[in-house]
Amino acid sequence: MANDPYKELGVARGASDDDIRKAYRKLAKEFHPDLNPNTRTAAEARIKTINAAFAILGEPEKRRQFDAGLIDGNGEPRQRTQRTYAGAGRAGAGGDDFGFGDIFSDLFGRGRGGQPAAAQMRGADVRYTLEVDFLESANGARKRVTMPDGGALDLQVPEGVNDGQVLRLKGKGSAGPRGTDAGDALVEIKVRPHAEFRRSGDDILVTVPISIDEAVLGGKIEVETISGRVALTLPKGTSSGRAFRMKGRGVRSASGNPPGDQIVTIAIVMPDEIDEKLAYFMGEWKRAHAYDVRKK
Repeated sequence: MANDPYKELGVARGASDDDIRKAYRKLAKEFHPDLNPNTRTAAEARIKTINAAFAILGEPEKRRQFDAGLIDGNGEPRQRTQRTYAGAGRAGAGGDDFGFGDIFSDLFGRGRGGQPAAAQMRGADVRYTLEVDFLESANGARKRVTMPDGGALDLQVPEGVNDGQVLRLKGKGSAGPRGTDAGDALVEIKVRPHAEFRRSGDDILVTVPISIDEAVLGGKIEVETISGRVALTLPKGTSSGRAFRMKGRGVRSASGNPPGDQIVTIAIVMPDEIDEKLAYFMGEWKRAHAYDVRKK
């Protein structure tokens, strides 16, 4: 995850929202794993940090919280601490310094203003892990989390949620002492892999097999997407490894950006058995139209 999202995207802290979006799109394209086959693992890792940075800077409220020091580069709340220095004594009226008097009063159960310390506390946050299917993470889903006490917690998994992303549910944590506010529930999402789909940023990657006649003759085939089957037109002479981009068929993220694309990579699959007619035809064709695919 990104520690400083501004550095990860290579933008200044005063950058406009448009500059941030441009930087994100440029980096997402530059480090797309399909465009970096020789360093795919490193590219996928870089894409994760880029997405994590944009998840904060691409949302105005999260960016404001990060700039104000309320959350860190992972989107988690920062733990604020206050220090006292020798000889400081108690702070003046309206001050925020934590003096020796506060230390002793806390030890004996009294908070500031003579109120019980428990009255100034809130309930503890609780953490859960929720596994979701790949398509549920892409399209969103209503899920239920079973709590340790046997209770249930219903939540809406937003479309486009990432593996490892933490959802914060306000007031769904442990009850606060003496009627104070409850803590929050922090639900970490774990996305189960899909048999066919892979995700890269907001793009969906899939390999689709075609027959030898479809490769030669071209035509329309049906391709599975995260939202259903869609027709894809193949030109004549489509080779294995050729990639087609299906605009807008990727993931719609919570950042409000346009949805990603689905990138379809073609794999030609030969028939299980080569009959005599096919072998004879190919032999005759080769004699008249031979070509060397490995010639450089």
